[in-house]
Amino acid sequence: MCRLICINDLNKPDEIPSKKWVTKGQEYTCIWITIHPNQGNIQGVQLAEITLDETCAPYETYKLDRFGIHKDDFEAFVQLAKDCSEFTEDTLEEMLEKELVFLD
Repeated sequence: MCRLICINDLNKPDEIPSKKWVTKGQEYTCIWITIHPNQGNIQGVQLAEITLDETCAPYETYKLDRFGIHKDDFEAFVQLAKDCSEFTEDTLEEMLEKELVFLD
């Protein structure tokens, strides 16, 4: 698990109710990181505080680029990504370069 801070809560999909939407500036606990091959290989995260269920279909996770991470949580994030079996070294490197936003 690692901490993420929401940096973008705009453009909420209609399928996700407001009570299940993230709030800019709020801290969340990332419990899983995944890749969505049917959505252009975007990276998504599952959060401990909010569960997207079948009522939010087709959405199952929040886009990683909606969040930033403090540099002191980086190692925990990398370890979590490695624990998520679908990540290879290449996809992990791409995610770190393109999707992950670092906060001071």
